[in-house]
Amino acid sequence: MKKYVIERDIPGAGSMNDGEAVAAAQNSNAALAQLAPTVQWQHSHVAGDKIFCVYLADDEAAIRKHSEISGIPITAIYQVDRVMDPASAIT
Repeated sequence: MKKYVIERDIPGAGSMNDGEAVAAAQNSNAALAQLAPTVQWQHSHVAGDKIFCVYLADDEAAIRKHSEISGIPITAIYQVDRVMDPASAIT
């Protein structure tokens, strides 16, 4: 599977209350259950009016299908070429 970062423009995302966040995650999980094992949600970062989601998927089409089923919009999809962290500096 390939790793992707999905950018989503969702006004007010950063001010969602706990109940709204739970409902959004449940909606996403229901769509994922229909698509398993072609797409997996790893985690998301919520920042202001954007949500950045990290997914594993067979291809971009699987991510787009998840968006279609869940109704969660996609602004952009980026395939991850490399993951870097502090350990990347160790030679």
